[in-house]
Amino acid sequence: VLNFKTGSGLVANKTEVKYRNVVIGQVTAVALSDDQKSVNATVELVKQAESFTREDSKFWVVRPRIGAGGVSGIDTLLSGDYIGADIGQSETRAKHFTGLENPPPITYGEPGKRFTLHTQALGSLDIGSPVYYRKIPVGQVVAYELDNEGKGVNVEIFVHAPNDVYITENTRFWNASGVDLSVGANGFALKTESLSSMLMGGIAFQAPPYNPNDKPAEESRSFELFEDQQSALAPPNGRGQYMVLRFDQALRGLKVDAPVEFLGVEFGRVVSINLDFDAKKRTFPVNVGIVIYPQLLGEAHTKLLKAMNNNPDDEAAGVRLIGTFIENGLRAQARSGNLLTGQLYIALDFYPKAEKVAFDPNQRPVGIPTIPGNLEQLQEKFEGIVNKISQLPVERIAGNLDASLVELRKGLAQFNAKTLPGVQTTLADVSKTLQSASSTLAEDSPQREQLTQTLDELGRMSRSLRELSDYLGRHPESLIRGRPDNAAPTDLQGPPRK
Repeated sequence: VLNFKTGSGLVANKTEVKYRNVVIGQVTAVALSDDQKSVNATVELVKQAESFTREDSKFWVVRPRIGAGGVSGIDTLLSGDYIGADIGQSETRAKHFTGLENPPPITYGEPGKRFTLHTQALGSLDIGSPVYYRKIPVGQVVAYELDNEGKGVNVEIFVHAPNDVYITENTRFWNASGVDLSVGANGFALKTESLSSMLMGGIAFQAPPYNPNDKPAEESRSFELFEDQQSALAPPNGRGQYMVLRFDQALRGLKVDAPVEFLGVEFGRVVSINLDFDAKKRTFPVNVGIVIYPQLLGEAHTKLLKAMNNNPDDEAAGVRLIGTFIENGLRAQARSGNLLTGQLYIALDFYPKAEKVAFDPNQRPVGIPTIPGNLEQLQEKFEGIVNKISQLPVERIAGNLDASLVELRKGLAQFNAKTLPGVQTTLADVSKTLQSASSTLAEDSPQREQLTQTLDELGRMSRSLRELSDYLGRHPESLIRGRPDNAAPTDLQGPPRK
């Protein structure tokens, strides 16, 4: 007896039971269950199909379906629905089975291996989602369920032989669903496994290059499912160190999981952001919890431990090493990581001129001193400039300048009234004298040509003096400030030659 939620497609003495498209039985009766919440289908199997009475055998109704694995059951449009069967492996026999609502992705005898992947969320994965190796589909998702504590999801996959040998003990799996768009120094980078993975999700795997001698993984081995390829293939983080940073500034834009960098190399993450209250200063500092992984610094970390003769397992020695760095100017700073979004990150760097801070090696968690961000430092400098300008005696300077301009106007008026007319009269007399001398010279004599040029120069000089006098009369302050760039140009050319 097979129990289904509905009797759709089930007809007594007509619906067949098939295995690998071979008829192994027929439905003899269809009736409601005793609680009237489901349907019982009585099936009569042929003698050769006795093995399908094993306790873990599976039965389902084959009908046209569209799912993550594609379209299936098209042939039933002509032949009608039928019951599919898959033989079990148990030695115990049974007569009552619960029918599946969907066909199992993997049937009995399929060569390959099953593995379990643990992740925080299922995402767009579903039963039938493909599993890729070097962008080639080699398996699929066959089941998923919440873990025992309900804090994650266990995803079961099946990888077909012979590709199952490529899964080793250190193989990394990541969610290949959708599109991975990243922006770097080389521009935009767009990554995706295939068009189908963009639509229905998928999983990809690869062995990291730093484990060349891996052994094939045993069936049912558990792995972690990472969010993306970059985090999956990254070197192991190693042992983490929790620290606390205390900022006396607003940290809008800093989020949990923001990166922590040391001299531009990312080696940690922000794990907590909490507002605090300082009763002595009456301020509200921000406590930022970070976890750093010194091993991610690579060769620099190895050489540092060797030079300092430091044991990585000695926590006290590691804290003393951090204290030495702080004495040499190690400080934490919140910096802008993206000008468009305003996101912040934590940067650890050395500032030799930073104010000395006492380090307590017994403090837990370990604290690293902080300095204001670049924007806050710029704001402090700007406020200092404004304060210096506000302290200048602006009113006294303006009064002295006004008095000087008044005296200058008086001097220019006296110059225009007394001195300038005399100069102009003298120039006129000189011009008349030169004209008289010019009339006595021959037309083609060199002396006449030189005299004509001299008269032209005197004319231009007289004109320039008049314009200078007029301009100074209108703008006496130009003697102090100079002539502005946008002033109208003065024509210093003399009258045209006759």
